[in-house]
Amino acid sequence: MNLIHFLNKMLQICNQITQELFMSEVNTIESTLQENRLFEPSKGFVSNSPMNADALASLYQKAEEDYEGFWGDLARKEIAWVKPFTKTLDESNAPKFTWFEDGELNVSYNCIDRHLVSSQHKTAIIFEGERGDTRYITYGELAEEVNKFANALRAQGVGKGDRVVIYMPMIPEAVFAMQACARIGAIHSVVFGGFSAEALGDRIEDTQAKVVVTADGGYRAGRIVKLKENVDKALANRCDSVKKVIVLNRTDNDVIWQEGRDIWWHEAVANMPTECKPMVMKAEDPLFILYTSGSTGKPKGIQHSSAGYLLGSIMTMKWVFDVRPEHDIYWCTADVGWITGHSYVAYGPLAVGATMLMYEGAPTVPDAGRFWKIIEDHKVTTFYTAPTAIRALMKSGDDYPNRYDLSSLRLLGTVGEPINPEAWMWYHNVIGYENCPIVDTWWQTETGMNMIAPIPSVTPTKPGSCTRPLPGIMAAIVDEEGHEITQPNQGGYLVIKKPWPAMLRTVWGDDARYKETYFSLFGNDMYIAGDNARRDEDGYIWIMGRVDDVLNVSGHRLGTMEIESALVAHPKVAEAAIVGRPHDIKGESVMAFVVPKGNRPVQGDDTQLIQELRDWVADQIGPIAKPDVIRFSDNLPKTRSGKIMRRLLRQIAKGEAINQDTSTLENEDIIKQLQGKA
Repeated sequence: MNLIHFLNKMLQICNQITQELFMSEVNTIESTLQENRLFEPSKGFVSNSPMNADALASLYQKAEEDYEGFWGDLARKEIAWVKPFTKTLDESNAPKFTWFEDGELNVSYNCIDRHLVSSQHKTAIIFEGERGDTRYITYGELAEEVNKFANALRAQGVGKGDRVVIYMPMIPEAVFAMQACARIGAIHSVVFGGFSAEALGDRIEDTQAKVVVTADGGYRAGRIVKLKENVDKALANRCDSVKKVIVLNRTDNDVIWQEGRDIWWHEAVANMPTECKPMVMKAEDPLFILYTSGSTGKPKGIQHSSAGYLLGSIMTMKWVFDVRPEHDIYWCTADVGWITGHSYVAYGPLAVGATMLMYEGAPTVPDAGRFWKIIEDHKVTTFYTAPTAIRALMKSGDDYPNRYDLSSLRLLGTVGEPINPEAWMWYHNVIGYENCPIVDTWWQTETGMNMIAPIPSVTPTKPGSCTRPLPGIMAAIVDEEGHEITQPNQGGYLVIKKPWPAMLRTVWGDDARYKETYFSLFGNDMYIAGDNARRDEDGYIWIMGRVDDVLNVSGHRLGTMEIESALVAHPKVAEAAIVGRPHDIKGESVMAFVVPKGNRPVQGDDTQLIQELRDWVADQIGPIAKPDVIRFSDNLPKTRSGKIMRRLLRQIAKGEAINQDTSTLENEDIIKQLQGKA
């Protein structure tokens, strides 16, 4: 541990003690859950950032005065066009909006080729496997790998508009495959490697994919995930559209081979040219289809365009992540099977010429210090992860991060769901040494880009708030009649009042479903995010949970997120999830699933802690929010990407049979604990 690191830790410990004493005083007098702590950007961060308050104010003003011109100017400046566009936005067929529709470009060219003159030898991807194997891939090497695989796809009959399903581990070849599809005009659909064979088959059928790209297996939590085996099951007696399955040898796992259909990756690319001319694409041509996680019934394929999506990824890399390609080592921990892995692994970092890190495995292999060791080893400067991961690592204690030098970090980020204030503070104090701005980002698969987030060099942050909409994002909170709510701390629907370039274009093959899902409530002019939110006195936005996660207890509307945050603020609680369940008198009652710090109390010996937590919530929010039932477990039901399966918790709370696929859970055995049977 170097001297600077040691001094930083001493300062952190002192400040933490002071903060705890301060909060103990605050908690004795607060009767509602409020967050008034405000953190200004550090002077050092501000002085080194190209964005200042005046520049940001100018962006907001331009977007307000000339909305189309604002986005049009950015698109001309940030994208390399084959044919420049003449029309910025077409709203004539709302809500089927189009952006830059007569322009022509290639997304892969924008991510790779335009950097080769100045950055051919610059590292594009740093890869670390779960077993410790590492690779460093330059932009020149990335170009060769992508071109060879693009030519291999063409050799297998894949052309413009054809669909390719990618079912891969979190390895560079997944990005090669995505970029190769973009290069030849094929539409990729990445399916998270944790999804079951049935879910994979549903997505293949919906896209009518011609080719599936997979691996023999992938490493996860010390074991091999048998991806090829799942592909074989998915294709059995269905998915007749698939002509070829390209298989990467990652684990030397034995696989069943179907001659004439299956082909090894290394054989497919053998003798392929390292040059592949990028296909000229129209701005509105589909780039990819990505299915929303946890959907029921027919999969819902979110379709994104080429130019608008690319622009959103570029601008948020610059605005939200303050990216400095010449210095930054950028690490987004998301799998490419999710939208975060698309925008902030496969496309955004490469489009701005940055160096990004990919890690294949679980954050707790061999122990809970793996993330922190990777940061120290590779001198990561920007770290973007999920609140679920932060809370899980926080549960393991400060000892693990304290073993490593994290002083290379200059910016932290969160994604996926609102972050509890106490987890935010731990992230700020223990991981960021109190020097790193935290960008808490709100966005969705459908939005394609960060929508509400701090500008780290300008925006003061509050633990738990995603702060303000980005320039050019016209977000509002409205009541059930669609009227904007102007009073502070009044909950309502979060909506976007104007189209933006990176937004979804439709649901694949189902325009009616697109309109019904996102524009039916308030008409074609208002995108429905599906989240409940409020603005505080400073205009900061707080996400209270999904609209269907807002409980109605005796006529009182309670956001599940607020109750969860209150519970996590208790010193004995590591994680919590709140759901509602039917109640004869109240209509709905509050049920809490709680992961305690330390050992889980056994049933019958947990009465005292249950009462303590109920009283705590009453003090923090009010008696109406007290959980009627608290059930303890060793963990919450999470997918391998760290997302809590809340629908499963709702089924358990209602005593219903589990009727959804649980094969994507990190630990299926946790279900019995959650049901109170273990």
